[in-house]
Amino acid sequence: MKIAVCVKQVPDTETRVKLTDDHNSIVEDGIKWILNPYDEFAVEEALKLKEAHQGEVTIISMGDAGIEKTIRDAVAMGADKAVRLNSSRVPRDPSVVAKALADYLKDQDFDIIFFGKQAIDDDHSQTSQMVAHLLDLPCASVVVKLDVDFAAGKATASREVEGGDEKLSFPLPAVIAAQRGLNQPRYRSLKGIMKAKKTPIEVVETNLAEDKLAIEKFEYPPQKKPGRIIGEGVDAVPELVRLLKDEAKVL
Repeated sequence: MKIAVCVKQVPDTETRVKLTDDHNSIVEDGIKWILNPYDEFAVEEALKLKEAHQGEVTIISMGDAGIEKTIRDAVAMGADKAVRLNSSRVPRDPSVVAKALADYLKDQDFDIIFFGKQAIDDDHSQTSQMVAHLLDLPCASVVVKLDVDFAAGKATASREVEGGDEKLSFPLPAVIAAQRGLNQPRYRSLKGIMKAKKTPIEVVETNLAEDKLAIEKFEYPPQKKPGRIIGEGVDAVPELVRLLKDEAKVL
């Protein structure tokens, strides 16, 4: 049994983002980089399957040597192998990322290819579906429950849809995009961290296609209006109700 987990390095969720002068990118100096949180659910699910059925888990990511710390962070959870698709940039166009991943994955004979449902930096939520399309594989996204029968070569997944859950059955190999709630990612053990430091990272050269998506401009969100005190105690209630009704229009 072979499982791949495609992961991405993203800015820490507590990062105070600063835009470049041309508003076309963010200032990367001083940013703390982490493993995309949704990818942690994907790694955890892969490890659970490995422990239940034996086999190996390979972490795959795209970028320059600077992302190897994040790759090792994923390996420290318990993965066996690591691959870095060498690129001086991580394309903004998810179709370019998907094409590069698919070019590598098509010859690797993985039984399941995991992704997080989206990356928290660009929020495209498209790469897993595009990879599945390029590899002509079944795909289940926003998965909150997964049952795999490797002997029968099939799986069943429950995925979040508007108003409820949708249950899917499909053959293997397949692409799975993990959603929050699928599991609880484990902590990195000291043994895992030490092992990850020694795990070799295979570097594979990539040929990136031309981007078809261009970001014209980033903007900061509008500043929130300052709060105000309208009174104290029960005497303030009538005025509060009036403001909620006439100004906020929530009543």
